[in-house]
Amino acid sequence: MFLEVNLDGLIFIILAIMFGPAIIMAFVGFVILKKNKKTAKIFFILAAVYVLVSLGICGSMVL
Repeated sequence: MFLEVNLDGLIFIILAIMFGPAIIMAFVGFVILKKNKKTAKIFFILAAVYVLVSLGICGSMVL
């Protein structure tokens, strides 16, 4: 009588939230790197901090 639930989509959404914005920020950093190195450096740091925080928060939800 119990319904089996497929949670594959939920895992993909959590992974997209974990890594999506960081990948976008790193890509923007690479695009801006030639024009303004200081701004690109800030984007790289923000991407790294976002990954660390998201792995801590979303990683604990996955377990």
